[in-house]
Amino acid sequence: MSDIVVQRIVRPERAVSGPWLQVIASNLDYHRATFLWKCEGLSDAQLRLRPLRSSALTLLGLMRHLQGVERAWFQRTLAGTTPHFFPYRTSVTADGGEWYDESDATPAGDVYQDYLKACDESRQVFAKVTSDPARIVPNPEFGATDVRFVLEHVIEEYARHVGHADLLREAIDGATGE
Repeated sequence: MSDIVVQRIVRPERAVSGPWLQVIASNLDYHRATFLWKCEGLSDAQLRLRPLRSSALTLLGLMRHLQGVERAWFQRTLAGTTPHFFPYRTSVTADGGEWYDESDATPAGDVYQDYLKACDESRQVFAKVTSDPARIVPNPEFGATDVRFVLEHVIEEYARHVGHADLLREAIDGATGE
């Protein structure tokens, strides 16, 4: 049996024109797949590696974080519901923030399945709550925002973390990509 966690990823085509929500949804799925592409072919141990001496960041930590991004922004902010977060172990960072504790023994395969589930939940929420992109939603981080801002912010999260994942992946095994 293979110890590879994320098997072959095929990134979807992006809509580059058309209705705004269709463009946003396709670009979000593209970024989700791009993140997984950076994790493709790696084992549990490789996903846990901290290859950058100046950072505790791992691909698995990013995967844990992105499931939280999905649930917090789609379920809590857009749908106004209480998300069910997997109880990953966290720790306080040097700047007083909170991050996923890399000593959490949850198998990478379980984290991956949880991440996929979070993305599926987000797609379901997206379909239900985006009929009015100008709708104002309460947002404790930024103040009152509209649905468009939230969707753009989730893409911003992915763009930032895909960049991190690209650096981590290259440091792990030399694999590079766009």
